[in-house]
Amino acid sequence: MKHNNHHHNAPGAESQLIPVRFEFTHPTAATVCVAGTFNHWQPESKTLHSSGGGRWWKETTLAPGTYEYCLIVDGQWMPDPLVKETVANPFGGRNSVLKVNSPEACHLADAENLPFKNTNK
Repeated sequence: MKHNNHHHNAPGAESQLIPVRFEFTHPTAATVCVAGTFNHWQPESKTLHSSGGGRWWKETTLAPGTYEYCLIVDGQWMPDPLVKETVANPFGGRNSVLKVNSPEACHLADAENLPFKNTNK
């Protein structure tokens, strides 16, 4: 009998992509990129767009999972100041941690936090 290693996965689960938006504010930045485990640490593949006033953003899609990344601001690598969770990197700095949940996991988490209403009165 042939064993299917993916029997526990829903069809197409590995191709499910979740929208993610990176935002950063820096009053004097000329270029801002993001590099991480999701793009093989290649900053030029994810350049943020300027919306004026020192505000930068980039929308992308990622598969559910946990990723490490850094912002590259005018050539300087730094953790995302808006992210609470970081981990040490091998260069003596910190990487930001991004957790991308599947929509099902988000809905389940939302449902667990909803107050229970008894409609049987």
